[in-house]
Parts: sequence; structure tokens; C-alpha cells
Amino acid sequence: MVLHEIRHTLRLIRRNPLTLTGLSIVSLLVVVALFAPWVAPYPNDINTSHMANKLQPPSLAHPCGTDELGRDVSSRLVFGCRISLQIGFLTIGLSLLIGVPLGVIAGYSGGKVDEIIMRVSDMVLSFPSLLLAMAITAMLGPNLQNAMIAIAISWWPWYTRLLRSEAISVKEREYVAAAKAIGASWRRIVFKHVLRNSLTSLIIQISVDFGAVIMTSAALSFLGLGAQPPTPEWGLMINIGRDFFLSYWWIVTFPGVAIFVTVLGFNLVGDGAREILDPRLSRRGR
Repeated sequence: MVLHEIRHTLRLIRRNPLTLTGLSIVSLLVVVALFAPWVAPYPNDINTSHMANKLQPPSLAHPCGTDELGRDVSSRLVFGCRISLQIGFLTIGLSLLIGVPLGVIAGYSGGKVDEIIMRVSDMVLSFPSLLLAMAITAMLGPNLQNAMIAIAISWWPWYTRLLRSEAISVKEREYVAAAKAIGASWRRIVFKHVLRNSLTSLIIQISVDFGAVIMTSAALSFLGLGAQPPTPEWGLMINIGRDFFLSYWWIVTFPGVAIFVTVLGFNLVGDGAREILDPRLSRRGR
């Protein structure tokens, strides 16, 4: 049965060139992030000024040119990839730590507890996520750690609403009633039935959100509320390079392309995950 599902999944991936493209992009990004010190042309000089080499156009020595301080742009892009993926994993992880327990509690408990949690969730969702993240970061102080906390605070209600709906659906099913009848604890029911049956929805939501979180983090850094110099973060690189854009296009263009390709890759993976894991969509490929 497991082998059959694996073969079916691989068949769906092969049939969808966009999903295959997304997986290729994400895999490449992960490899680049993991092996950044070996991939970057100048790994030891990403934050070191070399004024004699400043603002050089792309060449064999500097594939993406150099910036206003003579730093190799391609090396900073490589280490920026590591930072962006860390931001995605840590921010979504924190959002899950907040949102998943609250969603399960709201859906499983019901009543006033559900009402309170959902009203707080609705209140957070009433603000645009980027605007709320900007306000929280400005209050906490502009740096990368506070930006991740701010994004997580603005993101957790999505997971709360998702897990609440799953918990409400699962707790009404016969096998949960049978588990209660034989004396199963609420912890066993939550972990074995509610969370296990919610994994598919969670995986789809996370894969879709990953690119959006990276985009939001880059936007905060561009506005001066996220990463601070000399961190090689893509949004910050665009912010610093915009003053030189008209004469030295490569300083802004390559970080922008990196953000675009990363977000595109995760969006394609998210669409593919939805098609593969959603039974209604996957049946069409059988």
C-alpha cells in the first residue's frame, strides 16, 4: 500500500512539469543554503569592504558584480539564501507553536473557550499581515529576530482557524466517539486522531505560506525594519542598492531575481502539494 502511494505520488509529480520545476528550485535552494561556505566564491569576505573593487559589473571574477563597498554580490546572495530559508523555517515553526494548540483547543473544547480564541484570531486577521508585522517590529525594535516574531504573530491565526475546523470535523466522527467510550484520554484523541488527520491540510498550508513569509521578511528588511547592515539579506540588499540602481543595475537586480525565484519555487511546490495530497484532486490523476 505504501509503495503504491509513493509510486502514485511520483507519477503525479512527473505529470506536472510546474511541480517538478518547483521541487527543483527548492532543492537547489536547500543545497545552496546548506553548502553556502563552499558554494560562495568569496565566503570569508561577505561583510568585508574592498573599496578598490567597488561597483564592478558582473565578470568571471565576480559573477554578479560587486556592491558599493566592493563586496561580491554573488557570495552575499548565497549566504542570503541561507538566511531566507532560516527565516521561513523559524517563522512558520513559531506560528505553528502558537496556532496549532490554540486551534485544537478551540475546536475540541467549543463553547466560551472557542469563542474567545476565535475572536482574538479574528481581531489579528482584521489587520493586513504586513502592516501588523511592521507595527510590531517598530514597537519591538528593527532587527531580524523581532521581524520573525512579528511575522509569526501576524500569521498564527491562519493555522488556528485551519486546526479548529479540522478538530470540529474529527471530533464528530464515530471512531472518536468509540475512543471516548473505551476511556481514551483527550491527549490521546488529540494527538492520534485530530493532529494526525490534520497533517495533510497543514503540509499544504505550510508549503503555500513559506514563500509568502520570505517575501514579507524581505519587505520588512527593505523598509529598514528587518535585517540590519551588514547582514546579507536579500530585501536589505535591495534597499541599500536602490540608490545605485540607475547606474549599477546588478546590485538590485540579482537580489530581486533571487526573491522572485524563491517565492515562485515554493508557490509551485505548494500547488503541487495541494494536488497530490488533496484526495479530490489526486483522483483526477489516477
